[in-house]
Amino acid sequence: MVLKDFYQILSEEKTADAKHTITILVNEKHEIFKGHFPGNPIMPGVCMIQIIKEVTENLTQKTLMMQTLSNVKFMALINPEVNPELRLELDISLTEDNLVKVKNTTYFNDTVALKLSTIFKKI
Repeated sequence: MVLKDFYQILSEEKTADAKHTITILVNEKHEIFKGHFPGNPIMPGVCMIQIIKEVTENLTQKTLMMQTLSNVKFMALINPEVNPELRLELDISLTEDNLVKVKNTTYFNDTVALKLSTIFKKI
């Protein structure tokens, strides 16, 4: 975990061959929210992308490096004081050339907060 004590995994569920649902709890008291933004904390997009990478590494048991990132859509602001619990739905597949493709949708409650597709290279 790059950001110590930033989040914890509450549950992991494999919903199909390549599909996983991960529930995390964001630490609303984390230092990063004091600067982003004081009095109105917002989850930094780069932190969400890092969480997706770390969760994918955990699920695949591989060390990964992002190769491409596409179709990134931040659809709702995540305020950790209001919505600290997030649900990540991941569709993870391996390509013929040994890359890891991930399609993600992140929710708080029933609200879609983030959608993205990414390809990771194993390192």
